[in-house]
Amino acid sequence: MNKTILNICLLLFISQAGFGQKSMEELLTKFNDETIPYMSVDELINEDQIIIMDAREKHEYDVSHLKNAIYVGYNSFDLEVIENIHKDKDFKIVIYCSLGIRSEDIGELLKAANYTNVYNLYGGIFEWKNTGNVVYDNSNVETEKIHVSSEFWSKWLINGEKVYD
Repeated sequence: MNKTILNICLLLFISQAGFGQKSMEELLTKFNDETIPYMSVDELINEDQIIIMDAREKHEYDVSHLKNAIYVGYNSFDLEVIENIHKDKDFKIVIYCSLGIRSEDIGELLKAANYTNVYNLYGGIFEWKNTGNVVYDNSNVETEKIHVSSEFWSKWLINGEKVYD
C-alpha cells in the first residue's frame, strides 16, 4: 500500500515538473543547478576548436547526433575512456543530451576530474534541432529524426521527427 502511494506521488511530481513548465528556461532552472555554464546553440555554431560530447544513451545517439559528436553516454559514462581519448583538460568541451539535464551531470564529472573548460549545450539536441540545425544518424547521413525518450519529454521538440523506443 505504501509503495502504491509513493508511486502515485512520484507520478504527480513528474507530471508537474515537466508539463507545468512554460519555457525551456523554467525547465532547466527546475532540473539544473547551473554548475556547468551553458553554451547557446548560436555560440556553438561559431566555435572552431571544440570537442562535442553526447551524454545520451547509445540508442538515442544512433538515431541522431550533432556532427562529429563523441558518444560518451550517461548510464555507461566512463571517465577513463574520456581521459584516454582526450588528455588536454583545458581544451573546450561542450556536452549535450536531449535538453541539457543529463549533460550537466556528466559535465560535473568532467569538472571533478579537472577538465577546466566544460560547457553544457543549452536546450540540448532538442534546441539544436528546434533552431533549424542539422543532425546526423549512425551512418552520418542527415536526418530529421530525434529520439525523444517518451511522450513526457517530447513536447520540447518542435522541429524534426520524434522517435520513441
